[in-house]
Amino acid sequence: MKLDRKEILSALETITIAGEGKNMVESGAVKNVLTFGNEVVVELTIATPAMHIKKRAEDDIKKLIHERFSADIVVKVNIKVETPTQNPNEIKGKAIPGISNIIAVASGKGGVGKSTVTANLAVTLAKMGFKVGVLDADIYGPSMPIMFDVENEKPISVEVDGKSKMKPIESYGIKILSIGFFTAPSQAVIWRGPMAAKALNQMIFDADWGQLDFMLIDLPPGTGDIHLSIMQSLPITGAVVVSTPQAVALADAKKGVSMFLSDSIKVPVLGIIENMAYFTPEELPNNKYYIFGQQGAKNLAEDLQVPFLGEVPLVQSIREAGDYGRPAALQTASIIETVFEEITRNVVQETVNRNEALPPTEAIKITTMAGCSAVKGK
Repeated sequence: MKLDRKEILSALETITIAGEGKNMVESGAVKNVLTFGNEVVVELTIATPAMHIKKRAEDDIKKLIHERFSADIVVKVNIKVETPTQNPNEIKGKAIPGISNIIAVASGKGGVGKSTVTANLAVTLAKMGFKVGVLDADIYGPSMPIMFDVENEKPISVEVDGKSKMKPIESYGIKILSIGFFTAPSQAVIWRGPMAAKALNQMIFDADWGQLDFMLIDLPPGTGDIHLSIMQSLPITGAVVVSTPQAVALADAKKGVSMFLSDSIKVPVLGIIENMAYFTPEELPNNKYYIFGQQGAKNLAEDLQVPFLGEVPLVQSIREAGDYGRPAALQTASIIETVFEEITRNVVQETVNRNEALPPTEAIKITTMAGCSAVKGK
């Protein structure tokens, strides 16, 4: 059959590369389409060197051409990676000396167990031998002091290299800082964005974190001002998004993933964790009841082409452990310990994959032009 270049281009308009809002023709990723008899060569340029994104783009193109035209066509996909050039006038955030990986834990909506997952990831990482810190960035609803049973503690001041710095509170081997340490339990934090951002910057840069393999940042729900402030201040290694399987939570989780992958932010998403995945009664250990829906977050991860890190069952002891200030993953020989060990291994592996495949993430740049600040990607 005679291959028509325009028809092939039209077909390629149905494919979108992960992390880009436009199809690969509209976005300019398709640089050329060449036909030679029964052979098609697609020349593609993408902005990320991530292996799984390149492989997915190649597979999608081959599958589309074979299905749309003929299975006998020889399809070659030449992919070139071009990272955007940096603007020398851009101002970027700075890394924290001694901290190897900074993982943001986010959720599209509240009540899905993001802070609980953060606390259990932290203690599991510590059990694996990593040095771990937790920054409670949920300014308006800090919960880490309760979850680690340190709500009555107050950070002290220490001198480091001639400078006065806050010493994080330690619990179960985890270094923790939270606005909850500086307010009364019944006191509401009524701050506008700039005040909240200033408080976060103090906990980030005016603290003696020491050497950490992982810093976990427990972000507030949604996609708001605090998220932007954090990503302007720090080069985030990657993000983990937590969701329950129900449709309303998944819709917001999708927005969270979209925020991190957007052109103005470009933070790699390490994966999605499904919390409250199913309920198993103690008296019926072989039964699973999918109260909030089944595999919703897993399906979302597949749709968005991001890793699925695992599922956490709905277990009463997880809630009780958080209320008592002892994360449930500390319970040895328990199903919860096993679940979080698997999820944490996946997080570590995806972090390793990300560090091998991608350059270090930069904080969001702020470019000032004619008195206006514009948020730009790296």
